[in-house]
Amino acid sequence: MNRLPTIHRITERADGPDRHVEELDLEFSNGERRRYHRLKSSGHGAVVVVPMIDEETVLLVREYAAGMHRYELGLVKGRIDAGETPEQAADRELKEEAGYGARRIDVLRSLSLAPTYMSHQSWLVVARDLYPERLPGDEPEELEVVPWKINALDQLMLREDFSEGRSLAALFIAREWLQGRR
Repeated sequence: MNRLPTIHRITERADGPDRHVEELDLEFSNGERRRYHRLKSSGHGAVVVVPMIDEETVLLVREYAAGMHRYELGLVKGRIDAGETPEQAADRELKEEAGYGARRIDVLRSLSLAPTYMSHQSWLVVARDLYPERLPGDEPEELEVVPWKINALDQLMLREDFSEGRSLAALFIAREWLQGRR
């Protein structure tokens, strides 16, 4: 099981304007052959930003979530544009969504959404030493910014309107990282 399957063929097809599906013809080390499908990430990944307004307070945003048809609390997040680093994308998204820039940005790690069938990666970024600055974004309405004490994640994680897995994982990882730096 330590040896990766042999890829005999990859076939790609468009499954919509922004969705590409790859079919992989694989052979496993035990001789079994299978065809797997994976969604191929378009673009350069994404960032999930943990913006710390002070040592104890993270800024969340409330925005319309079409998949759930409700307003959802979560972290600042967005695509990494061509030519951008995760740090640059995080600073831009923070300005667009929350109205803040960051003087200190640390990339902690990448997160995957569903690695068994998607190649998409999001970079977890902690933004500190914030200052007010707003850039126009692509949201149809200004997002509500909600300060939350990072030591009160036990209350946040059970809220009905806070369900996005990347935001939840990112906050717990960032909290541990921040505590280790103090």
